[in-house]
Amino acid sequence: MTMNMKQMLVPNVNLNSGHEMPLIGMGTAPSLPQHDELVSTLIDAIEIGYRHFDTAAVYGSEEALGQAVAETLQRGLIKSREQVFITSKLWCTDSHRDLVLPALKRTLGRLKMDYLDLYLIHLPVTMKKKVNSKDDEMRFDKEDIIPFDMRGTWEAMEECCRLGLAKSIGVSNFACIKLSQILHYATIPPAVNQANPLLDSADVLCSSISVSSEWYSAIASDISSLFGKGDNKMFLKEVLEALEEPVMMALVKT
Repeated sequence: MTMNMKQMLVPNVNLNSGHEMPLIGMGTAPSLPQHDELVSTLIDAIEIGYRHFDTAAVYGSEEALGQAVAETLQRGLIKSREQVFITSKLWCTDSHRDLVLPALKRTLGRLKMDYLDLYLIHLPVTMKKKVNSKDDEMRFDKEDIIPFDMRGTWEAMEECCRLGLAKSIGVSNFACIKLSQILHYATIPPAVNQANPLLDSADVLCSSISVSSEWYSAIASDISSLFGKGDNKMFLKEVLEALEEPVMMALVKT
C-alpha cells in the first residue's frame, strides 16, 4: 500500500524512567485481523508515522508485530529498532516471582527483539499456572485466582529492567491505592499505569504520584474485550468489577 499523505508527527511524553513514550499508539488486541492481515496493517501504520505499538502475551499478536517491525526495517521505512516504542504485558498466570522473567523472554522470542520499551503487569491478579494449559492462554477463571504477590511480582519486574530486557516497567488496570502500595517498596517505580478512561470501577487518575496515565480504547473501542473461553468467558469490565467482590478483594489485597 502506498501512502500519499505526510507522516504524522506525534509528540512524546517523558516517563519517570528517563525514557520517552509517543503520546499516540496503536493497539493489537485479539479482535484485530489474522496474522498476515495484521502484519500488513502494522506496516501501513509505521509507514504513515505510528511509532508506538501495544501488544500483550495473551493477545496473540506479538509475532505479527515483530514481523512487521522487521519488514519495515528491511524496506528502510525505519532505520533502527530504536525508532519504535514497543509495549507488552505480563499475563495473570505468570504473575509469580519466578515466572516473570521467563514470560518476558518468551515475549521477546515471539517479537524477535532484544528488549521491550515498556513491560506492564496486565492486571492486579495472580492465577494458578495450569500444567496442561498453553503458555499465555487467555483465560480468566475465578476459581483459579490466588493471592496476588504484588511485591514479589514487582521485584521480578525490576529485575527485568536491571537486565536491560525492559527499558521501563509499569502496570495496567491498577487503582491508585495499589500504585501507592508498590511505591512503598519499589526501587524502580512504575513508569506507566495503562487503563481505560471509561472504567468506573477504579480511580486511575494518579496525578498525585509521578506515574504517567496511559489510556487504551480511548476513541476507537469499548471495553468489550473477552477473557477466557466457553462458559468462563468474561468481559474486561466484568473482570474488574469481580475484583471488587469481597472474596476477590481479600485475594488481590494480599
